[in-house]
Amino acid sequence: MVHTPLALEISVASAAGARVARDGGAGRVELCSALEVGGITPSQALVEAVSAVGLPVHALVRCRPGDFVYDADEIALMAAEVRSVLAAGAQGVVIGALTEAGALDMEAMHRLIEAAHGAATAAGRPAELTLHRAIDQAADPVGTAELVPTLGLTRILTSGGALTALDGIATIADIVAAAPCIEVMAGAGVRPSDVSRLAAAGIAAVHLSAKRRAPARRGGGWVPMGIAGSSATADTHFVTDPRVVAAARAAVDAVDSALPRPGPGPGPGPRSRSGGAGPTSPGAVRGTDPPAGVHRRPGLRPLS
Repeated sequence: MVHTPLALEISVASAAGARVARDGGAGRVELCSALEVGGITPSQALVEAVSAVGLPVHALVRCRPGDFVYDADEIALMAAEVRSVLAAGAQGVVIGALTEAGALDMEAMHRLIEAAHGAATAAGRPAELTLHRAIDQAADPVGTAELVPTLGLTRILTSGGALTALDGIATIADIVAAAPCIEVMAGAGVRPSDVSRLAAAGIAAVHLSAKRRAPARRGGGWVPMGIAGSSATADTHFVTDPRVVAAARAAVDAVDSALPRPGPGPGPGPRSRSGGAGPTSPGAVRGTDPPAGVHRRPGLRPLS
């Protein structure tokens, strides 16, 4: 039986957080700004700074907090953000969009994938694509997962439609079965103690924010700045906790040493410790042709 190491991804919002993730043994980072609102697209400068840390960087592309139903202006903005973060050195993007009915917004997804393809062409390197937790707000998460291979995506980040990944473990297992060629990564409220149970669902990776609140360092009095919360929390921000990262790495290593894990079905190639698609994976957008299953459609023009 082939042993495929379980990958550890840490969500970070700074170069300092990326260094903590690297030193604690993470294989890659998801980079976003504003963890306090679930994450939004990081700036190009932040992507460049975090890429210099040395871990593979997958940048979240989410133009605002809130739901995942986007209008034309927002989709155009996110397509531009896809190009920006990939040009800045990100090795992948984390994307997603839904219709008001809770289905995957295929028009928006094609637009974002087209943008990634163009950026990969310009950079001369593949770009991995992850469907983010929009899947957890879909009307049918498992049915949505069945569509992912047709889009040429690399992986899915999901809590199984639940508040935490552990609560959604049964649905996560169904998603794994529905998309056997796709890497499924469990995320949302994951603690190091949850890793072994989540691994038993057949996932390829675990995703943790591994965050703690940094105390406010203001010198004067407190004045609200439009952020909900009390004076004790409104001026704080999240940072990456090295103890949580180290505990997660130990939990992943314990799973890998105890449980031989089958490799994925036909599709993604061999994975490194980072859990990224191998060099021949069709789940990585190449700089030559559109990803498998994605066809250029009439009227779908690249943004200028």
